[in-house]
Amino acid sequence: MSEKEVILTQEGLKKLEEELEHLKSVKRREVAERIKVAIGYGDISENSEYEDAKNEQAFVEGRIITLEKMLRNARIINNDEVDTDTVNVGSRVILKDLEFGDIVEYSIVGTAESDPFQNKISNESPVGKSILGKRKGAVVDVNVPAGVIQYEIVDIKK
Repeated sequence: MSEKEVILTQEGLKKLEEELEHLKSVKRREVAERIKVAIGYGDISENSEYEDAKNEQAFVEGRIITLEKMLRNARIINNDEVDTDTVNVGSRVILKDLEFGDIVEYSIVGTAESDPFQNKISNESPVGKSILGKRKGAVVDVNVPAGVIQYEIVDIKK
């Protein structure tokens, strides 16, 4: 079974590499120290500090494995590849809500680096899917739980 390709921008790649490095070089040591201290408290069978530290260790190790797999399966979108004629991963898109007139700007990224609070939406999100491959001036219908939202693509940037 082939593993799913992870689409990343250069910025997203850098963030994942930094997180992986931090987990391996800093967090692992911190958790190991917590385990060592907790063992010093005596009987580990009823030691909540030990149990917490072991749970954190499992989380850290799981996240390291996940990040390594993501980086191994990464396809990097270079800024040079981003076309401003159509919406693609790596594009910055300005949309106008046709019902309310609101203007929003989104960066289209892969799911691994999506962050709606920073206006980075996934190419697999409802809005991302609806606008991929579309051109400036296109009107798209986005199916959301509340119904259908119509957006006009005002501009596409790198």
